[in-house]
Amino acid sequence: MKLSLMLTVLVIGMTMAAGCYAAGFSQPDAARYPDLYRWTDTCNVYVLRDGDAALLIDLGDGSVLDHLRGIGVSRVEWVLFTHHHREQCQGVARLTGSGAQVAAPEAERAFFERPLGFRKMQVNLGDAFTIHGSSYVRPPIQPIPLDRTFKTNDTLTWRGHEFVCLDTRGNSPGSMTYVLQHGGRTIAFSGDLMLEGAKMHTWFDTEWDYGFATGIQALRQSVARLSTRRPALLLPSHGNVIRAPQPQLGRYAERLARLEKLYVRGYDPEGGSVAYQDKVSTPTVVSNVFQVSPHLFKFKRPNFWPNFGLILADSGRALVVDCGLLDETFLDAALDGLRQHFGTKAIDAVVITHMHGDHFLEAPHLREKWGAKIWALDNMVDKMEHPEWFDYAAPIQAYGKKSADGSRIDGVTVDRAFKPGERFVWEGYEFTVDWMPGQTELALCLHGIIDGRKVAFTGDNIFGDPADPRQTGHEAVVARNSAILEEGYIYAGEYLKRLKPDILIGGHSFVMDRPAQFIERYHRWSYEMRKAFQDLSSEKDYRYWFDPFWVRAEPYRVSVRHGERVEVRLHVRNFQRGRQAHRIEIHTPPDLVAEPSVLEGHLAGRASESFPVVFKALPGGSPGTHLVAFDVTLDGRRYGQRFDAIINVAGDAGTSRP
Repeated sequence: MKLSLMLTVLVIGMTMAAGCYAAGFSQPDAARYPDLYRWTDTCNVYVLRDGDAALLIDLGDGSVLDHLRGIGVSRVEWVLFTHHHREQCQGVARLTGSGAQVAAPEAERAFFERPLGFRKMQVNLGDAFTIHGSSYVRPPIQPIPLDRTFKTNDTLTWRGHEFVCLDTRGNSPGSMTYVLQHGGRTIAFSGDLMLEGAKMHTWFDTEWDYGFATGIQALRQSVARLSTRRPALLLPSHGNVIRAPQPQLGRYAERLARLEKLYVRGYDPEGGSVAYQDKVSTPTVVSNVFQVSPHLFKFKRPNFWPNFGLILADSGRALVVDCGLLDETFLDAALDGLRQHFGTKAIDAVVITHMHGDHFLEAPHLREKWGAKIWALDNMVDKMEHPEWFDYAAPIQAYGKKSADGSRIDGVTVDRAFKPGERFVWEGYEFTVDWMPGQTELALCLHGIIDGRKVAFTGDNIFGDPADPRQTGHEAVVARNSAILEEGYIYAGEYLKRLKPDILIGGHSFVMDRPAQFIERYHRWSYEMRKAFQDLSSEKDYRYWFDPFWVRAEPYRVSVRHGERVEVRLHVRNFQRGRQAHRIEIHTPPDLVAEPSVLEGHLAGRASESFPVVFKALPGGSPGTHLVAFDVTLDGRRYGQRFDAIINVAGDAGTSRP
């Protein structure tokens, strides 16, 4: 046999053997880094081998541990987590007894070690790492003790390899990149900073506030920091290895800058105060009450942002639109002034424009004092009456409002629920209640002719000065409002173009006159916003990347006693045109059992379905708040424990229900 043929056979044989031993592993750059491997399950797990020992970057579901011997590794000495998201660390229990040390960013220590501190049965607006009560962190379902934490520029030396820790927060509040110098080149284990193609891992993990772009800004700064290191190889937590990443980092920074410009509100929420909110209304003899037209009133004064509009019929009967962010003494004084000077005799109803608690905080007071009924759109009712069933931003209980008897208002009963498009006649006025999403899908538009003009009450969907051509009118874009653009701002722009209102009465004292061109700009912005999201999305359909609720439990928060059972419905949504296969493993802490523990099935295109899941709290278990997670696989793609629910276990039932 010729020497060249013998060498070829030998190389093929060695390659086949290596492939057999390393089944499931890939090597990012076998020639330069023969001891570096990648394993993928719920995330990418990077294995740096030295002899029979290894250091891992992230852990995923832990299945990598079953296969390390195939690449000659018999023990793991360190696991370095880039960040706290559950899909990075959900298999950590499998390290028990292995002797492996675990490290993570210091800025995320609490997420690892005290995860239940970031999931509450009773939320407040100011809860840390939330958007008005809805958490944007995804901690593990049980604590993970850390052996070491890192701050930026800290180093870890392992068997001659020196890792430099770089703060690259953005997709997570304290995410870290581990930078390794090898052979004169820089390798960066970059977590979810950026995916191949200059893409973002998920939008809803970078959304840190109510539309002010703090998360985007942090991510842009992190991209700039990493760029100065000029990495030759970027090893992200998801997706493909990024070779020659510098041009992609530049393109990513440009996309983030464009997103930020479009994302931040289309008006200045702090500027202009009285004049900015309203150039139409005139003062009345009643302090702080202004008149928009003969039968239409609102509140107005400097730096005052209540939710209140009032239509006063000639009969003296009134219809109020929204009622919130008002001291009740102030509200009573204004209403008494309207009674004395304008002949107000009764308030028949309060129409609530959307599900946020600040728009109906004082509605129960109007019900008690004036006998007013509370009206809303049908899709808002359960969010108003049982907001704890959901994980949306700004629920009423988060405001800490107390009723007359001193108890906290945790929900408000709705007296009348309208179907979209339903009409009603009140005191000679004909009104229509339409579904009009925007800032949230759970919203309405009330419109009718008042004083000869078509007036549309639009809640928090559009704000600003129609006379300013620079303004696009959009309010905060917040995924945790349930705010997919097709069911939000895009729909609102199309709807308002068709409606052609003469005047818009928005929430928070905004009145917008002659808004046709304003609406046109708003409509155009909504499509530009979607394009900016699509350009950054790591999903073919950006909605899987944008929406934190395509798998969700209802109720999201539920209580059960030891030995008893409680049922929730797990809602699953298919955004695709075609059929979608799902497998959802329900992961519980030791004191809870889920029945079934796995849901498997198919959804038709563009369909949503809900499935019952029963949780049983085992007798003798630990009381208190527990977190359960839903490990999702769609069409064969593993997402890991992306979604969760909160179960409070209280007391002992004594006996178990069948």
